Amino acid sequence: FFPQSLIKRMAQSVVEVMEDAKGKVQENLLANGVDLTSFVTRFEWDMAKYPVKQPLVSVVDTIAKQLAQIETDLKSRTAAYNTLKTNLENLEKKSMGNLFTRTLSDIVSKEDFVLDSEYLITLLVIVPKPSYAQWQKTYESLSDMVVPRSTKLIAEDNNDGLFTVTLFRKVIDDFKIKAKENKFTVREFYYDEKEIKREKEEMTRLLSDKKQHYGPLLRWLKVNFSEAFIAWIHIKALRVFVESVLRYGLPVNFQAVLLQPHKKSSTKRLREVLNSVFRHLDEVAAASILDASVEIPGLQLSNQDYFPYVYFHIDLSLLD
Repeated sequence: FFPQSLIKRMAQSVVEVMEDAKGKVQENLLANGVDLTSFVTRFEWDMAKYPVKQPLVSVVDTIAKQLAQIETDLKSRTAAYNTLKTNLENLEKKSMGNLFTRTLSDIVSKEDFVLDSEYLITLLVIVPKPSYAQWQKTYESLSDMVVPRSTKLIAEDNNDGLFTVTLFRKVIDDFKIKAKENKFTVREFYYDEKEIKREKEEMTRLLSDKKQHYGPLLRWLKVNFSEAFIAWIHIKALRVFVESVLRYGLPVNFQAVLLQPHKKSSTKRLREVLNSVFRHLDEVAAASILDASVEIPGLQLSNQDYFPYVYFHIDLSLLD
């Protein structure tokens, strides 16, 4: 049922947007400024929005177009926000993790490297914490042409440390092999000031863009969730009217009543009681329900062929 699906998707979008304040989600899922239960129990037809003098097909068409437009806007707005969010999360993940996988742009500085040298290069080596002493004793002799006293610890995680070492370019391959034999790992990294600056600027831009999109998107979701929910309840009211006229005929003479079971599991019992009370309206249909297993998904119209009365199920708990 399209309105049900749309409302649930909008509610889920509110949850996702308010990821840092999930305890306040229900405060934002309102209809005409009141909680959903209050709106349903005090429902009045909106004459201005859906004039009753119009043919039913026109009213339904108006509601359908309204909901379709809301869905189109929902897709485009949430897609743009989720793209921002995903890009930001990917950048944040790069700054987390261990020294083998995380970005080093926020750890290293220009002063840690010998730059623009024809002969020398600075490498980054990951050393297990228990092997710090071994590294200090052996790094100068792992290969020829290693600059003495050139190592420095610049970062640590739970298990390893990140050291610099400077050597001649011509012995890079030999140094890497000897380091690996001693369980030291050369991390492939070349200092590029422009690239590091670009990464930092990208993070700043994404944080700013996400903040700018957050407020307008949340306001749009609140307003249009309310509009979609109100439209959906009007559809329910229309269906009560149409089904009642079809079942009981003209002139129109019926009473719509809302019943709320104390527990969600009591729905089946409620149907049994209603069937018993209204059995006299349709003995054949009332008898058939005893042999039929009727499942009524939340927010859908039940199969009224089994009931001597018009029956709808509105499960607001699905939006919790």
